[in-house]
Amino acid sequence: MSEFTHILEEVEQGNLHAADQILPLVYSELRKLAASKMSGESSDNTLQATALVHEAWLRLTGNQELKWEGRAHFFAAAAESMRRILIERARRKNAVRHGGHHQRVEFLEEALQSGQDDAVLLAVSEALDKLAALDRTKAELVKLRYFVGMTIPEASRVLGISEPTAKRYWSYSRAWLYQEIQNSSH
Repeated sequence: MSEFTHILEEVEQGNLHAADQILPLVYSELRKLAASKMSGESSDNTLQATALVHEAWLRLTGNQELKWEGRAHFFAAAAESMRRILIERARRKNAVRHGGHHQRVEFLEEALQSGQDDAVLLAVSEALDKLAALDRTKAELVKLRYFVGMTIPEASRVLGISEPTAKRYWSYSRAWLYQEIQNSSH
């Protein structure tokens, strides 16, 4: 049994201090993933990778009812948390009171591989919510790749699927999201 799994069991048994032991075990990996995602953000971005990791951590540990079923579940929750933080930030920046407005979003396939402006981020998020309703695993793969910056091998391990399956899911999901965003922008 890994140290991570052992600590998760302690948390489930009510040891609240055990949760404090998780962050040092995963911090460098979370920081690396956040840095990867933030490297593609625009130059006027004020959110740093460290801040993204810390905000995600606060959200993950702030929910006392949240129980992680293992490393894969933890990283999936972290990916979702980072995604929500980035989406909330984009929505705030695009709010009408901040000069935001609706406009047609041109979406290129590369949008899933590099940082994009807030309008594209919102379009991807909305399409991703629709994909999640159809196939949660494919949506989780996109979250891990796009919002956390994991590679196909890393994401396949977190999701517990083979690399070839992850590659097929990734190809399908990119095409599906592209089509969905194209349809919604018309």
